[in-house]
Amino acid sequence: MGALTRDRATVERSGNTITLPAAAGKKFFAGALAARDASGNATPGATATNLRGVGRVEAYVDNSNGVAGSEGVDIRKGIFKYANSADDTITAADIDNDCYMVDDQTVAKTSGTNTRSVAGTVFDVEADGVWVRFN
Repeated sequence: MGALTRDRATVERSGNTITLPAAAGKKFFAGALAARDASGNATPGATATNLRGVGRVEAYVDNSNGVAGSEGVDIRKGIFKYANSADDTITAADIDNDCYMVDDQTVAKTSGTNTRSVAGTVFDVEADGVWVRFN
């Protein structure tokens, strides 16, 4: 395709939401930390080495009896508060560092000796949780 010779109606997306195919045998609860697996499917956040945090699950999806892709999961990007790990606590000194998934509602300071995947970036820390940025 060559350079433009007239105005172009270029479509736009906000970049705030994405719909990924649900991984086989998974159940997603609204508000949960969502991750992407190595196949590009949505999966709930968990202690695993092959995931990447994506954002917050927007609505309940039950694919517990389905094959990969038989349901879609709406995921919102942004900054959301999740529980701070009691065993691997994130502090204010960790702001702007990566944090790691423990489960679909908890993040930790470290990879747990390479057993956890990156959830997102620590945006802020409060007494009742960690604000995590998902890009």
